[in-house]
Amino acid sequence: MALLELATSGERLAQLNLAPSNQLQFDSVSKPHRRIFVEASHSIAAAIRAMPKIELHRHLEGSWRLKSLSSIAREYCLPIDNYDIETIRPHVQIMPAEPRTWENFLGKFRFLRQFFRSETIIKRVTREVIADAAADNIKYMELRFTPQALNNVMRCEYGEVVHWVCTASQAAAVEHNIQVRLIVSMNRHEEVSIGEAVLDAALAHRDHGVVAIDLAGQEAIYPAAPFSALFQRAKREGMYITVHAGEWAGANSIYEALDLLGADRVGHGIRAVESPALMDSLVERGAALEVCPTSNVDSGVVPSLAEHPLPTLYQRGIYTTINTDDPLISNINLSDQLIQLVEHTSLTLDDLKQHQLVASRVVFLPPHERALLVTQFEQWFS
Repeated sequence: MALLELATSGERLAQLNLAPSNQLQFDSVSKPHRRIFVEASHSIAAAIRAMPKIELHRHLEGSWRLKSLSSIAREYCLPIDNYDIETIRPHVQIMPAEPRTWENFLGKFRFLRQFFRSETIIKRVTREVIADAAADNIKYMELRFTPQALNNVMRCEYGEVVHWVCTASQAAAVEHNIQVRLIVSMNRHEEVSIGEAVLDAALAHRDHGVVAIDLAGQEAIYPAAPFSALFQRAKREGMYITVHAGEWAGANSIYEALDLLGADRVGHGIRAVESPALMDSLVERGAALEVCPTSNVDSGVVPSLAEHPLPTLYQRGIYTTINTDDPLISNINLSDQLIQLVEHTSLTLDDLKQHQLVASRVVFLPPHERALLVTQFEQWFS
């Protein structure tokens, strides 16, 4: 289902009034003006933290609070060396001297899976993730989770896990005055039959906040094709679709996401920059990318934020949104992410605002609800 219908690729940014801003020349500031520059940078950071924001790509499993992990480890006597936060930290966060590889990044999730031991814990982490997002001035969030990962210890029905997340999400959203929708994920490396059961659970909870399904995992090793029929079924049933692609694999994985699985948005998708033809196709299709810059550095996809292709994709006219992916693992929140992009790339504060407006236009909501959100963000930024 098309999220946006714009006439031509050349008109896209003009129609949305989203022309990229000029680059902030941070590096050219001379020493006599250093104090003014520092004050300006502090002002920009404050503006970003106060700015209403949207997050479309955040994993529940990678969004724990460290202190919650510590208390649960102690309560359940988990088999780890010590229950203090600093002992747990290297197991769940990318440390400064740690190799930036996909194996190392995904290995953090293997450690985290042992913490999902009860309904109470799943509801707790869901509530805390939403509270933390609201505290960061996120007004709308699509939170994704993988029932198989949350069920790794308990071995209960997927429908139960989805129900617990839905229940906690709805209550926390009301409490913290934030809109939350849920995306249910499945993994490429697991059997399609697991995905079928996950889809059934997702479909059963469409009236409880579930709006989409997602395919996650290492796309360079595990292709999307085996899941094609499953995602076609989801599309027929009216679910939105997002697919992790163009992160660890190149352009072909993005074409697979779009053409085989019918993706409305692409998770990450940054390796589209390697193919001018694909970038043109993304513009023509109106397919948005859920870009997670710091995560891409932490997983070894790009060497640094300064070398991240987000500005290139944005300038090309592709719909790009900015997200955290896994705040715990990358030790970051969305405001931190946006501030770092201003510090290390050509993106400006105005560009970040334009990204929020784009995000409001590609959320997985019914058209009338999406229009209300768009209007709200346009008023905030007018």
